[in-house]
Amino acid sequence: MTTTIEPDTTPAVSFDADPASYKHWKLDVQGEVAYLRLDIDEDGGIVPGYELKMNSYDLGVDIELYDATQRLRFEYPGVHAVVLTSAKDRNFCAGANIRMLAQSSHPWKVNFCKFTNETRNGIEDASAHSGQVYIAAVNGTAAGGGYEMALACEEILLIDDNSSAVSLPEVPLLGVLPGTGGLTRVVDKRRVRKDRADVFATKSEGARGKQAVEWKLVDEVIPKRNWDETVAERAATAAARSNRPSNDSGATGIALTPLQREETADGITYEHVKATFDRGQGLVEITVFGPEGDVPDTVDRVHELGADFWPLAMTRQLDDLILRLRANELELGTWVIRTEGDVEDALAFEKVIEDFSGSDWLVNEIRHYFKRTLKRLDVTSRSLIALIEPGSCFAGALLELALACDRQYMLDGLMEDNDEEGAPAQIVLSASNFGTFPMSNGLSRLGSRFWGGPDDDGAAMAKLRQETSRRIEAAEAAELGLVTEAFDDIDWEDDIRIMLEERASLSPDALTGMEANHRFVGPETMESRIFSRLTAWQNWIFVRPNASGPEGALRRYGTGRKAEFDRKRV
Repeated sequence: MTTTIEPDTTPAVSFDADPASYKHWKLDVQGEVAYLRLDIDEDGGIVPGYELKMNSYDLGVDIELYDATQRLRFEYPGVHAVVLTSAKDRNFCAGANIRMLAQSSHPWKVNFCKFTNETRNGIEDASAHSGQVYIAAVNGTAAGGGYEMALACEEILLIDDNSSAVSLPEVPLLGVLPGTGGLTRVVDKRRVRKDRADVFATKSEGARGKQAVEWKLVDEVIPKRNWDETVAERAATAAARSNRPSNDSGATGIALTPLQREETADGITYEHVKATFDRGQGLVEITVFGPEGDVPDTVDRVHELGADFWPLAMTRQLDDLILRLRANELELGTWVIRTEGDVEDALAFEKVIEDFSGSDWLVNEIRHYFKRTLKRLDVTSRSLIALIEPGSCFAGALLELALACDRQYMLDGLMEDNDEEGAPAQIVLSASNFGTFPMSNGLSRLGSRFWGGPDDDGAAMAKLRQETSRRIEAAEAAELGLVTEAFDDIDWEDDIRIMLEERASLSPDALTGMEANHRFVGPETMESRIFSRLTAWQNWIFVRPNASGPEGALRRYGTGRKAEFDRKRV
């Protein structure tokens, strides 16, 4: 049996959103508690060809959800708890729209699942690190991705109305997996016994009432007559535990103003980030520009700058660029990452983050946002190559961009034909490289780079800690293992060109699998399993005829005809 992969007809995607433009979500802030109500516009799909019935969602719904979670973190410091619920009676969320999945190309399905996973992880990050605890108030049936949305919350409340249930029906009904973390969160986060998890994931009707509580699928079942009052009480209790500023503290949020970018056929340019496309070579050159101007010397000045504060502005632009490249530029398979700026300026702005993130809510949010953006880079299925040249500012937090790459090349000395005076390429380690921005596996990128196993005594990392705060040039960086190779000016251009050509000649599928294996060494966490195990299997299942073939479950769902499965196990 042959597998047919649909031709790519992916439309260009924009990740711009704001509450005034939401089609599917209603944001209601009531003091220390915000309510995010899902109210799907059936005719509001991001592409034509399907209706979003039963509060089912597509990528456009998740783009709005991501925007809402970001705005809650940055624009509403007084919000301590967020209730995620539905504006529709008896229907919380039916999950990802099946018609959308059935008609979508393989890359669209995979990118959709990846972005949805990242948004769910961001909700968990807000509960863990922002003092904004998410509570799922499941006031109707939550199926598939709808239940997975609830699973991302710290608490799940289910209405007891004799019909509302939670379920993961993808395996029995669609021949695919609960691909946005469902299988993993049920056992790793909810601690559901694995045999019960097996029953639950193959039982299309799911569980409700006392069984859902007994099996740990929800935390509490609440009678319909007490629903609103009890949800408000649970939200108030969660809000009381928050460490965010109180509403009478005078803390004000900062506006996440619309991003300004210039888009052409050859690239995307922001103020602090630039991407140039080379379609012939299948690569994109990304440059992150370091900070310029005065360094804020008080936290009040950071708040005054708001979205213009360089670490936040740069992170927003980089985040947007990564999303746009992943969704819209599928054949630009190699990303060459550079920085440009002054090392000392980059470290000075990093010092502001270090000094105030423990005491100021906004600076804390900026730090965690950069962490999440680096994680987005980690799970991006592109070859990542860092080029460290004179004029680079790969220092401290910005060095994480290079450490996230699959390879790092550093120019040893200056280019002979360069008439300008200047210092050779240098990198600087700082305390932030040792755990401030952990990967999904819980390790720092240095820890992943020098992983020696659970019994390793950490000698390599201890040695590197002694090298912090000083400028390290190419030969020493290579000796310390911080770069893949250091080339002199005679070899630089030819060796980089040959390396990029060799990379482009390899199978993109094989590269994606290889890169994902190498990037996440060492221990597994719930988050790393979602991407490295669950997403990998879903990626494979999506192209199998049992799911996506003409007689597969995805294609035949709702037609009244049973799927025809190839019964071989492979």
